[in-house]
Amino acid sequence: MYVGEPQNALIPGNTNETNGGNVIDALFAPLVTFDDKTLEPTYDGVAASVTSGDRVTWTVKLKPGWTFHDGTPVTAESYVKAWNWNALATNGYVNSFFFANIAGYADVHTLTNGRPRATAMSGLRVIDDQTFTVALAAPFAVFPLTLGARAFSPLPESFYADPVAFGRKPIGNGPFRADSEWVRGRGMTLARFDAYAGGKAKAPGMAFRVYTEQSTGYTDVLAGSLDIMVGLPEDARGSAPATFGDRYLSRPSSSLTSLAFPLYDKRYADVRVRRAISMAINRDLLADIIFDGSVTPAHGFATPVVDGFREDPCGKSCSFDPVAANALLDEAGFDRSQPIDLWFNAGSGHDQWMLAVGNMLRRNLGVDFRLRGHLQFAQFLPLQDEKGMTGPFRTAWSMVYPSIQYYLAPRFAAAAQPPNGSNSSFYASDAFDDAVVKADGAESIEAANLGYQAAEDLLIADLPQAPIFIGVTQAVHTTRVGGVRITPFGGIDYVNVELLEE
Repeated sequence: MYVGEPQNALIPGNTNETNGGNVIDALFAPLVTFDDKTLEPTYDGVAASVTSGDRVTWTVKLKPGWTFHDGTPVTAESYVKAWNWNALATNGYVNSFFFANIAGYADVHTLTNGRPRATAMSGLRVIDDQTFTVALAAPFAVFPLTLGARAFSPLPESFYADPVAFGRKPIGNGPFRADSEWVRGRGMTLARFDAYAGGKAKAPGMAFRVYTEQSTGYTDVLAGSLDIMVGLPEDARGSAPATFGDRYLSRPSSSLTSLAFPLYDKRYADVRVRRAISMAINRDLLADIIFDGSVTPAHGFATPVVDGFREDPCGKSCSFDPVAANALLDEAGFDRSQPIDLWFNAGSGHDQWMLAVGNMLRRNLGVDFRLRGHLQFAQFLPLQDEKGMTGPFRTAWSMVYPSIQYYLAPRFAAAAQPPNGSNSSFYASDAFDDAVVKADGAESIEAANLGYQAAEDLLIADLPQAPIFIGVTQAVHTTRVGGVRITPFGGIDYVNVELLEE
């Protein structure tokens, strides 16, 4: 399997990017799974049920027979202890925001003189080996859906003895177990976990091989030395279907790519500047010319695969209008003599479209640009989280659970600013946060979606990011493997891949 270098060690609570997530998905099984087509919860994972009478206190019942790769049982305590660890401020995990709805989160996540008020959230309670309850701080209609996220994975007792060693060679409960340690720049090998309670994998093992350039990976698939690659280099997107035939796969993606603005930089603090840059970009031209029609222009902060998506909530702010864009820049007093820095991660096929965006800004706004595409993903993300961006930067978001809520709160809530979450623009709005909380408390998912749309409207008014395009997931594979399928989440269904040739 092709993979880029993960940002952090392979711990579910501290992994919120695609490269590490792809590996985690092979090593850990989720609590809640989803139907391949409808995205309705199917409970084919560890949870037998997640129920509540008031949307505040939820009871999670586990299926018996699940074990970790070291043979120890997966129990309610495996989840409760892991969630408390992930939320604890002193651990500084990037997915801590996922637990913010649980009663007592503030006690474990607020430091006083360098220490939290508590080390365990009051809302978590183990009932027996197969049952635990989760008391939330307020009603949350979509809570069962969120449990499909990697952040909610269990951890074995051995983790706490040495988290650093665990991150190099995780012990999970998924279809494959780590057969070697992760080696930076190289990857790791995995072996089939024959005791996997979710159904034995068809392949005896797999290996994640690290690449810094998509083009190199694609060349290796063509040569037969790399079996599966998800995500193709720019110059192969149009030709891959003919080159690979039925070994080329594509699926509508949940991925939304945007230009994020560093709101901590006073040059981009004025919303008129952000709107002007957004309106100077011809999204249709990007989709047709640069991507050969394989992506869809984005006009909002969600994608069509989730309930609550709307076709064009962004309106004028995401429409190509150079005249209006120039008027906005003039109103804001923007200094056009200084170039705009455009940041993106190297080696992942972003060069052409980011260059096209820069040329559009030069042509339509009379502002020069500098491309900042020299950092690998594992270097780019920490700089982003450290407020190191000096201009708009490429960012992308793919769902890990099928709700419009996932496109909003984890990316834009004030409490989700790094290091606690993925709000890399460092956006903060009480009105937005209040709208999300109000939607969380709706009596049904349908009613909640209306509330999330209202929160999305507030984002559009502030435009901390400019949505650019909705992707398509493309994958290719060699003749050595069969049964390759892209999941709704943009990964590969590892369990059903078959090794046809030794």
